[in-house]
Amino acid sequence: MTRDEQPPEVVVCPNGPLLVRGHVDLVTPEGEPVQQRRRTIALCRCGVSSIKPFCDGTHKAVHFTTEDTAH
Repeated sequence: MTRDEQPPEVVVCPNGPLLVRGHVDLVTPEGEPVQQRRRTIALCRCGVSSIKPFCDGTHKAVHFTTEDTAH
C-alpha cells in the first residue's frame, strides 16, 4: 500500500467540522457522487454551511458547540 492508498482518517474538530484526510466516496442521499477536490476535506456538522456537505466556517458565526464526550 502506497501513501496515497492509506485508509482515510476522520478528525473531529471541537465545535467545528469533521476533517477527512484521504480518499472517501461521498454520495448524496440519492446516491449521486459528490466530487472531492482535495486530499483533506472539512464536512459541516453545524448544518448552516452554504456549501454543504462541506464546511464554510459558518459554525463560528452561529457559535456552534459540541458536547465534550471525553470522560
